[in-house]
Amino acid sequence: MNKLLWIKITAISGALAVALGAFAAHGLKNHLSPQLMQTYQTAVQYHFIHTLALLAIINLPLSKRSLAWVARSFLLGILLFSGSLYALALTGISAIGLLTPLGGSAFICGWLLLFTAKSPQN
Repeated sequence: MNKLLWIKITAISGALAVALGAFAAHGLKNHLSPQLMQTYQTAVQYHFIHTLALLAIINLPLSKRSLAWVARSFLLGILLFSGSLYALALTGISAIGLLTPLGGSAFICGWLLLFTAKSPQN
């Protein structure tokens, strides 16, 4: 696992989560229905949670290989889960929501991979 690369990925993810959240709060509140606004806010919430999780896991004393797979799963979850919800809220195209469960599965997989992660000497 390239720790510096993952720090940079996490930093970009965090900056995007803040920017996308602020965009919704200030630019979308008068343009989205309450239901679509809630969808967008769910995307922001999961984006933030898993960005913070990424920041935490890159510093855990576990094998680099194990942590790399957890990080990949969380990043994939952010892209598919939050990304699909952002797109759904902004476009109203409900078919995009078909990606959301795949992203949720990636989040779950990441947490389960963290549970099974090995120590550095294994």
